[in-house]
Amino acid sequence: MELLDAETMRALDGYQGQSFRVAPTVFFEFHGTEASAAEQAALLAEIAADNGGSDFESATLAEDRARLWKARHDAFWAVKAKFPGKDLIATDVCVPVSRLAGIVDATSADIAELGLEAAPIFGHVGDGNFHVLAVFDAGDDADVARVREMEGNLVRRALAAGGTCTGEHGIGTGKIKYLDEEFGPVAVDAMRCIKKALDPQNILNPDKVVGRL
Repeated sequence: MELLDAETMRALDGYQGQSFRVAPTVFFEFHGTEASAAEQAALLAEIAADNGGSDFESATLAEDRARLWKARHDAFWAVKAKFPGKDLIATDVCVPVSRLAGIVDATSADIAELGLEAAPIFGHVGDGNFHVLAVFDAGDDADVARVREMEGNLVRRALAAGGTCTGEHGIGTGKIKYLDEEFGPVAVDAMRCIKKALDPQNILNPDKVVGRL
């Protein structure tokens, strides 16, 4: 189950000859027997219609499925092509599915309020994980500050909902400060002690996740 918001679909519309309605779009894939998959797809179409969804499309042939899923696979490159010369940074969070819709809406509102040029939202919403791909100018300090503020708001919103500061992208160096907020200094210090015991010379991916030893 994959979500592509309107901003993502706007970038995809016309990219490599593809044509899409510019509206929030959810992609589903069903597995099972031919009959059970058809039954699930029909039920989904009813649920979508009952909740204001439109333009439902399904496919069973491999080439037709590949055409539909191509949109999700091309999302990053379509955004990059739409904003030539701009920098992109991807961040993500993961939240309980029951809180997902509200957090996506709040994030969209935050992006608009901060005045970011664009920050498409897409991701694996079936498990509560979504990405924000911020478009910005790395040479503009104010623009960088807006992106950082957006990410901080996003992470704290996810933590308040019982989620995590990253679903797939990892902690690296950029989210070290959020690890303390999520797990507390005692837990992070325990992680640091384990890292130090296994890597006393700090040569394995140094200064990542738990910071400088």
